Amino acid sequence: GRQHCRISDQETNGKTSAASSNDFSDPIYKEIAITNGYINRMTREELRSKLAEFKLETRGVKDVLKKRLKNYYKKQKLMQKEHISGDSCYDYICVVDFEATCEEGNPPEFVHEIIEFPVVLVNTRTLEIEDTFQQYVKPEINPKLSDFCIRLTGITQDIVDKADIFPQVLQNVIEWMRQRDLGTKYSYSMLTDG
Repeated sequence: GRQHCRISDQETNGKTSAASSNDFSDPIYKEIAITNGYINRMTREELRSKLAEFKLETRGVKDVLKKRLKNYYKKQKLMQKEHISGDSCYDYICVVDFEATCEEGNPPEFVHEIIEFPVVLVNTRTLEIEDTFQQYVKPEINPKLSDFCIRLTGITQDIVDKADIFPQVLQNVIEWMRQRDLGTKYSYSMLTDG
């Protein structure tokens, strides 16, 4: 049958280590070695099939195909380890989902303005929401909301008429972030929807 080059936690005995990425005692290298063993036992056709699956070059003698597939898996495993290790991970993600002025069909000449500035603060270690910020924004270019916009967003004319203009709301967001030590004590990234 067809051999697979995936390694489960059982095959590596579920061992983990705090070893550095340059330390060959790290379990990731054991996984790579086990995968290399599977690749060594593959037929030329199995190698070509697996390479094609990953959109890699399928021409060459068996030894060349093995080397190509081994290099691919090694690179994937090491990139996966770097991602999981958290070395490049932010402490928080600020998830923003603006609402904006709009008209039905969104004509190309229509200028959109933010009318709601919500932020959800997600702790990347726990994946829990730790805090939220939400403020409405008074539009200045198109101060009257279209009926379509009200139906779509649920934001009424009365709500935006009472709101602060964008520069003030942006200052409020910055102060909210500053109070939570974002950018000083804690690293963060902004993630927007839209």
